[in-house]
Amino acid sequence: MGWGETFALASAAMWALAVILMRRAGETLPAFELNLFKNCFGLILLIPTILLIDGLVLPYYTLQELLLVLLSGLLGIAIADTWYLTALNTMGASRTGIVSSLFSPFVIFLSAIFLGERLVPWQWLGFFLVMAGVLLVTWRAHRSSVDAEHLKKGLFYAVGAVFMMAVGIVMVKEILESRSFLWTMGLRFIGGVGGMLAYLLIRDRWQNAIQNFSRPQPWGTIMLASFLGAYFALILWLAGYKLIDASVASILNETNVVFIVFLAWFMLGEHINRRKLAGMALTVAGVVIMMLV
Repeated sequence: MGWGETFALASAAMWALAVILMRRAGETLPAFELNLFKNCFGLILLIPTILLIDGLVLPYYTLQELLLVLLSGLLGIAIADTWYLTALNTMGASRTGIVSSLFSPFVIFLSAIFLGERLVPWQWLGFFLVMAGVLLVTWRAHRSSVDAEHLKKGLFYAVGAVFMMAVGIVMVKEILESRSFLWTMGLRFIGGVGGMLAYLLIRDRWQNAIQNFSRPQPWGTIMLASFLGAYFALILWLAGYKLIDASVASILNETNVVFIVFLAWFMLGEHINRRKLAGMALTVAGVVIMMLV
């Protein structure tokens, strides 16, 4: 197993832990404010990392590349993550997990159009095994009722979030390969945070955001979730995309759903039944096949 595959799988595990923590935090802090704090916290952590490794001088980017990176952050960090957290709170983790399985098909479709990538037959087999396992694990994992309006709203935000994530990463794939990895990631964060702050200014939501932050919040949980989701997992995630094809990395990232099921059992006491075990077995088999190609 190469470093790209290792980073992609580790990112899935860290993101799964962050999702569980953010699900808890989302009970008291709205999705927009939670995402804003997560991104600001991640940017604060990233700045000294960039300075320590790459130094103070901004590497050369063409104007088109700079605009693409900033737009990638706006779509993939500001909008996509806010919509994902909204879906998570609206229709629950299991339904959101099912919809998030669309990420790989979206990335494969976009990579085929814009990057000229293709999967070999064995990789397609691995892809279908991973997708089957993910769907088996998440399908109707929680049977709590959700009214039609909430389900429709949740599906809209979840599908939109996954598509924006796919667009955001595919559009900077080539830039990540040819420019500074950390600076590119930092610029994506600036695009995301800048877009969210501009939204607060344009919509005059500053007071509302301040009120939400002023209320008692589980800040320890929020900070740990932000560190894992906006810094550690994201570094691993983008490192995987830098080293291997976007199509392969996206499929390996789908194992985050399996990690979520395991962590939900370990941390929240949720039951793991045979269906979940079978789904995890299918997903692991698909990952192994892809890594052996």
